[in-house]
Parts: sequence; C-alpha cells; structure tokens
Amino acid sequence: GRQPVLSEAGRESESLCLAPSPQCTWSSPRRWLNLQEYQSKKLMQESGVAVQRFYVAGTASEALEAAKRLNAKEIVLKAQILAGGRGKGVFDSGLKGGVHLTKDPAVVGELANKMLGFNLTTKQTPKDGVKVKTVMVAEALDISRETYFAILMDRSCNGPVMVGSPQGGMDIEEVAASTPELIFKEVIDIFEGVRDEQALRMAANLGFKGPLQRQAADQIKRLYDLFLKVDATQVEVNPLGETPEGQVVCFDAKINFDDNAEFRQKAVFAMDDMTESDPTETEAAKWDLKYIGLDGNIACFVNGAGLAMATCDIIDLHGGKPANFLDLGGGVKERQVYEAFKLLTADPKVEAILVNIFGGIVNCAIIANGITKACRELELKVPLVVRLEGKKKKKKKKKQLSTGRGNGGDGTDWLTSHLRMLMGAARLSECVCV
Repeated sequence: GRQPVLSEAGRESESLCLAPSPQCTWSSPRRWLNLQEYQSKKLMQESGVAVQRFYVAGTASEALEAAKRLNAKEIVLKAQILAGGRGKGVFDSGLKGGVHLTKDPAVVGELANKMLGFNLTTKQTPKDGVKVKTVMVAEALDISRETYFAILMDRSCNGPVMVGSPQGGMDIEEVAASTPELIFKEVIDIFEGVRDEQALRMAANLGFKGPLQRQAADQIKRLYDLFLKVDATQVEVNPLGETPEGQVVCFDAKINFDDNAEFRQKAVFAMDDMTESDPTETEAAKWDLKYIGLDGNIACFVNGAGLAMATCDIIDLHGGKPANFLDLGGGVKERQVYEAFKLLTADPKVEAILVNIFGGIVNCAIIANGITKACRELELKVPLVVRLEGKKKKKKKKKQLSTGRGNGGDGTDWLTSHLRMLMGAARLSECVCV
C-alpha cells in the first residue's frame, strides 16, 4: 500500500511509482517522520545541497531581524505547519495566506505578528486549523526553469534509482501518464554510488546545458550523499530549479526516512514534530501500536494490517462504521493489549468494540489475559465481541469463560452473526468469545 509522507513544505503527499515500467515498486517506511520545512532545508544544507538562504523565527521581532540580516532583494515568509495548502490558508487573525512575498523587511515583522500564535486553516488541517509557532524567513529567488528529480528505493532493482524529468514544478504522476518519454531513470550501484557519467547524463536529460549541466550533476551527487547519510527511502526535489542568475537550486523537497534506521539516526528522529499529531496516535506509537482514528463508532482491535483493513471493510459491509484502524502486529505483550483498550475506551465516539485476532503470529492467551484485565480494571461499558483464532484457542476460551463475562461458540461465520449486535451498540458490557 501507499504510505503518506510529508514534504519539506509540509504538504501531505503519497509515495508513488513514477517510472513507466509496471514492474517498478518503491518501498515506503512503516510510519512517517514529521519534519518542518526548515528542518528539511537544514539537512540539505548540511550535505552541501543548494537551497535558499533562510532563518527561523518564533516572534515577530525575530522575524523582522531575520529579514534585515538576509539583505535580499525579495523575501518570502512562510508559516511552519505540517500541512499543505498554506498559501491559500486563512488565519483566525484575519490574515489570508500562510506564504507571503515582500521587498520590505518591516512588512515581514507585521505579517509575522499576524501569523505567530494564531491558527492557520488549510484544506489539510482540522477545521479549527493549527497554531503557528514558527515562521521561516527566506530569500526569494526567481525560477527561470523547473525540473523534477528524485532518488528512491526500487525493489525491482534491489536498490536506489534516480528518476528525473525536465517537466518539473507540477504533478509528476501526470507527466508519467501523459508523456512517459519525459521520465528518465538511472539505476544506482550501491557499491559505486552515483558515477560522474550518470549524474551528467541525468542533468542533460533534465535539460541543463553548458556550465549548468555540471552544476546540476554536482547537486545530484550531493543529494545522493544526503540519501545515504540520513538513511532515506526517498529524496524528491520538485522543483529542482534554474535561476536567471545561473544557479541550480533545490526549491522544494520531501524526504522519507527508513524507520528501521532510527537507532542510528537519533538526531534526525529527535526533530520529529509531534505537536500537530493526533494525541491518540502519539500515545499508541509509544506502545508500538499502529493506530489511525476514523469517524465511525465501532472500535477495531486487530493484529496485522491486512486483517485490520479487511475487518474495517466487513464492518462497513454490514452497515456499520469503524471508529479506528488498530494493528497490534506480531510479538504483542499483555501490557500492549491493555493499553490498546485504554485508547479505544477513551474515545467518546466508540459505542462497541470488535476484537479480531488471528493467532498465527500472536499467542491468543496473551491477548485473552490483556482483555480480561482491561474488562475488570477499565469497567468496560460498551458491547465487546472477541474472536481469537489460532494458537492456544482452547486455552483462551477457557480463560475468558472463567471470568463469567462471555459465552462460547464456534464457526467461521461469527462476524455475520455478531456484527448486527454491534450495530445496535447497546450500552451493556458483554464479552462474546467465538
């Protein structure tokens, strides 16, 4: 499946295969790391990648001072939130737009005063918006030409590939669909890295000529250095632009990080901005639970992403609406089961809970112990349907029946017979084990 990722500019996007070959599949991390635009720019700067000069400010006076220090012909002021559509957003201060251009440093201070501490609402934020705590003050550069460039992991090539197009600054998926001949691909040898001739060939394919071709090739090699340095699974620059002054600049980028490399990328992951994340999802992550809140009233408690999605579909098929996506995964412990129930029961929308566990990757007795502990200590007030199938099934059934809270049953059509009970969401505590 496709995993949401966050761009340098904070917009939510998706990691897609752009190459015209149907065999191409690029991997995505298990979860996404939320970095603000200025944090991504800093990582790029540290690897020698050309970006606009910028400063970060937390107050209007700091923004004004930053604008003066830039000493630029034109300045761009950007509100820093983890959402797209900032340019067309609206602040509750009355200011329209989270991105502004000006040639007057004094105006930067005035605009920052109407941004900082106020909520910015865009098409990707909650209806009440997100409070802006930081702004980025950057040098505004003209772009004479825009191209697209990315380095991504490609399973069909067993390693990283470069993908580029002279048609940048637009939806690259549309370019791949309408003019696939304008998508260029170079496989990177993981032992040799990006060779000079590869970088120059890609720069030429992107349309850079003369001295700009060598400059673009140098940027391509530096982006690959960044890709390796931060254990990225994707570094996408759109646009990789050319300025009238003859500069090649990375104007906007999104970076995906390999979650499995967190142990050696502590400095990068320490930058993770959780302040805008859903509190329930943040708490779930502490217990290594994969949780996504939904709009329904039937909580799902499942192991395995595929089974979790199928369970949500079955609930919908029978006329209900799932309240969440919750994947326990394998190797779950009793405490995680208990904490998962605490999260589910804390949601005021939840009027019933459905547990669907396949014991092939988890011990059913552990799940049963966690459930019974939760039932006793959390004083469950909503209907509960439990299905545990697989390892130690008989032991878990004996365990739950001994609590006096459930009744037994068998058969593979348990969902059909019990989902209708959940639809009514009676305000009674009941545990049905089948």
